[in-house]
Amino acid sequence: MLTRKSLMPAVVAIALGCTGPGLAAEPHAHGDTAAAAKIQLNHGKKWQTDEALRRGMSEIRAAMTEALTPIHRNAFTPAQYDALAARTQAQIDYVVSNCKLPEAADQQLHIVLEQIIDGVAEMKAATGRDQGAVKIVRALAEYGDYFDHAGWRPMVAPTHGK
Repeated sequence: MLTRKSLMPAVVAIALGCTGPGLAAEPHAHGDTAAAAKIQLNHGKKWQTDEALRRGMSEIRAAMTEALTPIHRNAFTPAQYDALAARTQAQIDYVVSNCKLPEAADQQLHIVLEQIIDGVAEMKAATGRDQGAVKIVRALAEYGDYFDHAGWRPMVAPTHGK
């Protein structure tokens, strides 16, 4: 399983399916700038997606939507965070195994997936699990802003009502 601490640039390039020249062979292609990489549009347009990516991201969004209200109310248990992390990780694994994007779109997707992977790791930690969920929700918003996924809607924060 990928985690923030275990991700090395070359491993990320291989695991996420980078097939472009030099990405796996030259770790400095992602190097220390990977954490500082900023997602961008494709010449002013959203990046294309494929069915596998849309399916996986939709499943992650559905899982987060179901969990959002109890998380917001501080009623989400450690076991529920672990289950949500596992459900999210399964979708990341699905996307990594099945998504076939052109190299430029794939590189932008890496930025979003790294944030989701970081969020999964935080949801498994002893403390700050809610911050992992926040990180994933932010990554999902970024995905919708930068990738062409028909029908994608931003997540709505729950109200404070009981």
